[in-house]
Amino acid sequence: MPGSKARFANGTRLAVALLAAASSASPAVRAAVAPAATARPNVIVLLTDDQGYGDLACHGNPVVRTPNLDLLHDESVRFANFHVDSYCSPTRAALMTGRYAHRVGGWGTVCGRNMLRDGEVTMAEVFRHNGYRTGHFGKWHLGTCAPYRPIDRGFDEWLGHGDGGTGCTTDFWGNDRVNDRYLRNGRWEDRARPGYETDVFFDASMEFIGEDRQRPFFVYLATYAPHSPCSLPDPQWAEAYRGRVPAGVAHFYASIARVDENLGRLRAFLRDRKLERDTVLVYLTDNGTAEGEKVFNAGMRGKKGSPYDGGHRVPCFLRWPGGGFDRPVTVDRLAAHIDLLPTLVELCALRLPAPVKFDGVSLRPLLADPRAAWPDRTLVLGTPQNQVAANPTPPRHGVNCSVMTDRWRLVNNRELHDLAADPGQQRDVAAERPGVVSELRAAYERYWTDVSANDEGWRGRPVVGAADGGDVELCAEDWYPTQGSCPWNQSAVAGGGALFGRWPVRFAAAGTYRVEIRRWPREVEAPMAGVPAGGAAADAHLAGGPVDGLLYGGRPRALPVARARLRIGDRIQEAAVGGADTAAGFSIEVGAGPADVEATLLDKDGAPLCGAFYATIRGTSRPSEK
Repeated sequence: MPGSKARFANGTRLAVALLAAASSASPAVRAAVAPAATARPNVIVLLTDDQGYGDLACHGNPVVRTPNLDLLHDESVRFANFHVDSYCSPTRAALMTGRYAHRVGGWGTVCGRNMLRDGEVTMAEVFRHNGYRTGHFGKWHLGTCAPYRPIDRGFDEWLGHGDGGTGCTTDFWGNDRVNDRYLRNGRWEDRARPGYETDVFFDASMEFIGEDRQRPFFVYLATYAPHSPCSLPDPQWAEAYRGRVPAGVAHFYASIARVDENLGRLRAFLRDRKLERDTVLVYLTDNGTAEGEKVFNAGMRGKKGSPYDGGHRVPCFLRWPGGGFDRPVTVDRLAAHIDLLPTLVELCALRLPAPVKFDGVSLRPLLADPRAAWPDRTLVLGTPQNQVAANPTPPRHGVNCSVMTDRWRLVNNRELHDLAADPGQQRDVAAERPGVVSELRAAYERYWTDVSANDEGWRGRPVVGAADGGDVELCAEDWYPTQGSCPWNQSAVAGGGALFGRWPVRFAAAGTYRVEIRRWPREVEAPMAGVPAGGAAADAHLAGGPVDGLLYGGRPRALPVARARLRIGDRIQEAAVGGADTAAGFSIEVGAGPADVEATLLDKDGAPLCGAFYATIRGTSRPSEK
């Protein structure tokens, strides 16, 4: 049965498998598989957020308009059985490394669980090692602070919003995707950039591409759209869908249409600059649909977050005219996000900067011939739930997971679905096929032992006090919650609920550090006991309308803050907070190494109100005086 032999376990088998696939193919295919003698191609990876397999007209959606994606589909090798994780950060971690998210640390979306493990080799580092210019434009979601930022992981240029998304606590306060402030190379720009967020990222990508024609480029363009909030600068964008679908879906589809329009602009730009032939263009999405299943889901069960195919089967198109991949070819063999880095390494004849044991494999033989000899393989995808509550749930055995072969899906380690007979996964046939269940469970056990069981304790620890570092800005999205849920968006901060947590960090050197803690982010300058003056007026049009300028609906609430407490390790300090104070400042001596930072706001009687949602730590330590 599929998955029983010749399984691609890791990168140590990659070269053998590729040689075997090439040697069994026709002479024409063997020639196509051989490394090209021409200069290395440019590479663009376009990743959209929360767009599912069914959210394209070319896949049968009767409502959404995607003419440029449809054209790319018609001119590409397209993978019809391509899978990612069912949430955004895990997919991004796996995409960037060619390794399972549970292996590399990015299996969660908040609480430090989304930060990519130190020492992992990223796609950007591979390209930069081979002389490419590297740029990331859009959503990262693998860490906001050093050493987890894009510029710490191989990118020369980085332009983004908040790590988790627009309106998250890592984002600039009041951003709503229209005329916003952007992070550039780790610092917020001094003024807002005019225009719509998706347009800004495509513009920045094209500007980067055009800066230097002497070196090849790698661009990772990851839109925040169509992930909520689906804000639009012009309500007419959604007019084509109103009355045909629910209001939220209309804005969701309009956001997809704007990405599609920008893809058309990007392709025209490449043609005009005579770059199209020598550029590999890859398009995929980061999980199943978040909204579109209400209208069309290509016959699949489940949506974003689900272990069924609707949660993780996504579109993936690859086009490279110079490599011969510019004709409509459909590959229906099982493939995944972990395969893209090994594939690009082979297509571009890249050298790795360090030894890497990939979980994925190169898909080049299938690009050249979808009927090429190809071993059966078994893949495991699993994303834990309950990531934002106190003591976030680590990976749990057999929960929210899918063991996949070309034909079979073992869901949650108990349900068996035969996709050849039941692509909608409506009928559990586990009782009828105990042998298949046993074999897939054994594959899951191997995966669990090798990957997930070792991931429980991982949380990223930003570095404070590095010699070349500046201020380290911490926010509640990266909390490890100790009471209540993680306040991952700005509305949770505005609500001021009884939420508490701590930040795991690493101090690079012993010394005395200056720490400022805040209820509101530094750019707001609102009193800790008050609310922002007048609120931030959102200028975007949302399906439900913003509340006091906050995209997720919270109203700013004043708290009777009178004192603030800072704990770092076993050291505790308190300070009085006046009615006009925007921050509480501390000087505290700490040792080198890992420590947890906990900041708490108190009332006049010393009772805890909530955690301080933001903290700033001076990035360079001063040696302790003895």
